[in-house]
Amino acid sequence: MDKILVVEDQTEIRAWIIRFVAEVFTHARFVEAVSVEQARQYIDSSIDLLLVDLSLPDGRGDELIRLFKHINPDVPCVVISSFEDDDFLFPALKAGADGYLLKDQTEEELKSLLMGIVNGKPPLSPAIAYRLFDFFRKPADDETEVKLTDREKETLRLIAKGYSVKECARKMEISPHTVAGYIKEVYRKLQVNSRAEVALEAARLGLN
Repeated sequence: MDKILVVEDQTEIRAWIIRFVAEVFTHARFVEAVSVEQARQYIDSSIDLLLVDLSLPDGRGDELIRLFKHINPDVPCVVISSFEDDDFLFPALKAGADGYLLKDQTEEELKSLLMGIVNGKPPLSPAIAYRLFDFFRKPADDETEVKLTDREKETLRLIAKGYSVKECARKMEISPHTVAGYIKEVYRKLQVNSRAEVALEAARLGLN
């Protein structure tokens, strides 16, 4: 991590976040923002990690996450929040968040979860992981169930496992362009914006 953007309006908490994150990514430079509007000025392709609170003075962090992932779709975006309820969790994931951490965890726990980013592990606080499990244990609503073709299901299963477009194409014995088309349709039908959301939807549909 070379450049990390931290969006948090409370001065003491922002300083605390920067301090323990600096112990994980020792060579990183930090950019600080206290609002959605200020953070917008710093979001560009040079950011390697976004750490964002969801409750900001001029709005929710969801819109910031969506903007960030539009510019940096493959760069991790991690929520650090005090809220673990569905009204905050699911909009953040839908916007494209790659992880969700809670501020009431110890520094060591948070550092360990952030270190997992390097190895491709989604940073999720245990309470958030349990909430996701509870959500996916609920019976699916037949009226809102998304209908995917067999090829779209196959594509969803592969990309949820982390395969690239080219790898999917080889396994499915079709062209990368065709795979890209299936991916576009899967994202549209499931209304998702990131691979993290794709993995969750694949699990929900039993395609993991």
